Amino acid sequence: MNIMSEKPAPEDIAGGQALIEGVMMRRGNKIAAAVRRPDKEIVFKEKEHVPLTKRYKLLGFPFIRGTITLFEMMFIGMQCLMFSAEVALSEEEKKPKSWEMTISFIISFSIAIFFFVVVPAFFFTKTKDLFPNLILLNILEGCIRLGIFVCFLCSTLFMNDMKRVYMYHGAEHKTVFAWEHGQELTVENIKNFSTRHPRCGTSFILFVMIVSILVFSLLGRPDFLHRVIYKILLLPVVSGIAYEAIRFTGKHRNWQWVQLLSWPGLLLQKITTREPSDDQIEVAVAAMKKVI
Repeated sequence: MNIMSEKPAPEDIAGGQALIEGVMMRRGNKIAAAVRRPDKEIVFKEKEHVPLTKRYKLLGFPFIRGTITLFEMMFIGMQCLMFSAEVALSEEEKKPKSWEMTISFIISFSIAIFFFVVVPAFFFTKTKDLFPNLILLNILEGCIRLGIFVCFLCSTLFMNDMKRVYMYHGAEHKTVFAWEHGQELTVENIKNFSTRHPRCGTSFILFVMIVSILVFSLLGRPDFLHRVIYKILLLPVVSGIAYEAIRFTGKHRNWQWVQLLSWPGLLLQKITTREPSDDQIEVAVAAMKKVI
């Protein structure tokens, strides 16, 4: 059955995440993951989840809700990713255990802290005496973080599994776009929409990097160890500001200056999204229908 949905109100937000051979969608209190098994059957995992920002009024305030939502979605995304790994892998393939996925996440997070916090901070402390302008020095440090991030994304293009994840990422964006425009959720309709969405996590990371340049400029010129500690402690502040920025651009993406602000993030999505196949769009639609 196809669904013709009315165009949702601006505050009615849906989003999701690409999984292994699947897509997770979230709208309001509903979360649904749809994953295609090796035998082509689509398997679902659904749950009702009231966000912490709705359960506790204080956590729903602007600039606080961003950090809470970020960590909450990381946890939910990890659960859905483990579900997709269990479903999508064939019997012959080794299916990761929960503790293996958790350890993998911890290691990945530690590597990210090293490359995006420790390495740029090392550059800062070694070159701070060469640049009297603190803003310029932080911009250079931010450029190093961005360069590392882009190089990492480009390296994933050589992984066949990641290419398929990026195709599902494109299917997720196209399906959300179609729903936001009140279109019938059919493969043919969804194909007409872009794979790049202004509320994407890729754009969010870019906003984090831009905001961090401004926030970290307030730190002065501390030594290496203190700079690393301060930057880790300020991550919730940076992510909270970036979250509000990404929400604003998503709501007002028709404004010309907002489009200009969103352009770098959309450009990065040329790496993290790919045109999906029809069967991948079908999976995204199946997940979306469970939450609308």
